[in-house]
Amino acid sequence: MFKIFIRGNTIIDAKLLMGSSEESRDELGTISNPYSGEVVSRYPICNRDDAIKALEIAKKASKDTAKSPLYRRVSWLEDVADKLREYREDIALTIVDEVAKPLAFARVEVDRCIETIELTAKELVRLNGETIPTDIAPSGKKSVAYFKRVPVGVVACITPFNFPLNLVAHKIAPALGAGNSVVLKPTPEAPLTAYKLAKLFISSEYAIKDALSVVYGDAEVGSTLVKSSIPRVLSFTGSVPVGTIITREAGIKKVSLELGGNAATYIDRSADIKYSAKRCTFGAFVNSGQVCISLQRIFVHSDIYDEFTDAIAKESRELKVGSPYEEDTFMGPLINRDALNRAKSWIESAKNEGAKVVAGGEEIDGAFAPTIMADVTDDMNIVCQEVFAPIVSLIRVNSYDEAIEKMNSSPYGLQFSIFTNDLALTQRFIDEAEAGGVVINDIPTLRFDVQPYGGVKLSGIGREGPRWALEEFTEIKSVVIC
Repeated sequence: MFKIFIRGNTIIDAKLLMGSSEESRDELGTISNPYSGEVVSRYPICNRDDAIKALEIAKKASKDTAKSPLYRRVSWLEDVADKLREYREDIALTIVDEVAKPLAFARVEVDRCIETIELTAKELVRLNGETIPTDIAPSGKKSVAYFKRVPVGVVACITPFNFPLNLVAHKIAPALGAGNSVVLKPTPEAPLTAYKLAKLFISSEYAIKDALSVVYGDAEVGSTLVKSSIPRVLSFTGSVPVGTIITREAGIKKVSLELGGNAATYIDRSADIKYSAKRCTFGAFVNSGQVCISLQRIFVHSDIYDEFTDAIAKESRELKVGSPYEEDTFMGPLINRDALNRAKSWIESAKNEGAKVVAGGEEIDGAFAPTIMADVTDDMNIVCQEVFAPIVSLIRVNSYDEAIEKMNSSPYGLQFSIFTNDLALTQRFIDEAEAGGVVINDIPTLRFDVQPYGGVKLSGIGREGPRWALEEFTEIKSVVIC
């Protein structure tokens, strides 16, 4: 087994993976822990030529991946999942090191990654086509006709920092499982996390030679992958501005985009206030609000507004904020100082527009306290844009109709939710919410890895989740036998 799972004071370098071969570079970038400031990992700084080389390797390897038998690819994914269980604690600590995700939640991410890979292996069994009756129309004739799904060839994947392990798995597991080769550009903030997962893939006894490459970098490397004619699919999770550039530059290829969100919920006057406040606290502040479906806007019926405000403020003050290495920490620091400064600017902007802070708003032990803004109106900047920080806004409404109109006025549409005991309202909400996903009586931050996940409007194109990613990473081939 490879010797990268070693902890201690030694700084571990992520390696450049050109297919199944490791390479080093003289110039290295460093990653510092957002909480302690200590250097925790290093990675080779890549350029355009590295990206081109990785793509060429993937193109050549795609012939072998396409011909590989299904049992081998299923065994490959299952083997990686088993190895992840074996190294669960090490990889969880690597996530804490690089992005300061609290340890308890880093472990959850590893567990979810295992599930994602295993679910993908199960879905491969159902990756099939169907027969078609060609004599259904007068112009047709009796024949044997069917379609099947085939690999696209090469898939380029670009992943973000907030879930540096599981969101990599959501792309590379179905891409490789479907019989493609992959070039991965992981987030610059967590190169070692991605490298360790990639090493599990390429060191497996079932691995297909050169099927997976990993390159590191930012705009230059990403732009090279986007513009190249080699990938048939580009899968990206990140910001709307970058997604906009990708759609403009990608050319003729399938593009799957999971972009920003401005998740909202409505607290109806029939809702259980204590339960709603507890769940909304979790949804707004888990992972320091750095989640695409982090709860950002809470529309509260005026009849219960004050009571709900007191309840959620109380819940937020009970969250432990501080060192991500402590077992009971709920919230660690934001990813970097720029993110912290943006959070502060959001709060100052809202206060200047008439909102008030009812909880949080200050730094605590190297992190930013869970912050609740009250008296927010739907025209304030803090609810019009994606905040991506531990800040949630309370907006008073007089009815469900007012709430749903304000929810849908956002240019984003990833996930919305509602808390209510009114069945008729539930049925209306399912039909009327303009979002890729809706949740009833829980937070919009709720996501199960087995479900289809993605948004409408500026929140993206396409769907993730094992079954739907497999469809994204395959083409339909139609066959007629006369």
